Amino acid sequence: MAKPGKKYQAAASKIEDRPYDLNEALNTIKDLAFAKFDETVEVHMRLGVDPRHADQMVRGTIVLPHGTGRTMRVAVIAAGEKIKDAEAAGAEIVGGDDLVERIAGGFLEFDALVATPDMMKGVGRLGKVLGPRGLMPNPKTGTVTFDVAKAIKEIKAGKVEYRVDKTGIIHAPVGKLSFGVEKLAENAKALIDAVQKAKPSAAKGKYVKAIHMASTMGPSVTLSTSIIEK
Repeated sequence: MAKPGKKYQAAASKIEDRPYDLNEALNTIKDLAFAKFDETVEVHMRLGVDPRHADQMVRGTIVLPHGTGRTMRVAVIAAGEKIKDAEAAGAEIVGGDDLVERIAGGFLEFDALVATPDMMKGVGRLGKVLGPRGLMPNPKTGTVTFDVAKAIKEIKAGKVEYRVDKTGIIHAPVGKLSFGVEKLAENAKALIDAVQKAKPSAAKGKYVKAIHMASTMGPSVTLSTSIIEK
């Protein structure tokens, strides 16, 4: 494992070993940032679920109030009039079976993929290509739909997918450091609230065990879980 750099260690040494409230955490992350680019701020939530059981899977989407700060290139696989709808809604890449073949051949120059239900038979065989990259369309995330215009609008507005990993942790971006503390706080609260509402009925005991925040290059700050009670 690579040893953290001097700048990272210097920043980490200034973080106190205690929970921070949301605004304090964001101010700390912002003050200690040392990268020469506009870093993404991420939220990491450790949940009291066992994702090996389907009835304890936590997954969903949220359109962040202030977006993610990222320009999303959207690809759409559709047919007939839905191709025109996708083009009118601003999709960068639109196609049918021809696009399926391009992706199968290695084309992945997009950040999100939407497909209409009638095209999923062909899209389904792309699972090995799209799945590991988090690009596989799924009805649960609104990316398998006949309302392609709505799906494209939400993605470009800053829709974020959250999904618990095999260790029981959710990792999700909530914006760029340049957003400022107020907007980042509103985005973070929206995400945390969404995860709270997605609590599976099969989950027992404490649901949210810990929350941490960090910028792309910076050390993490422990967030007080009192935020989930507000």
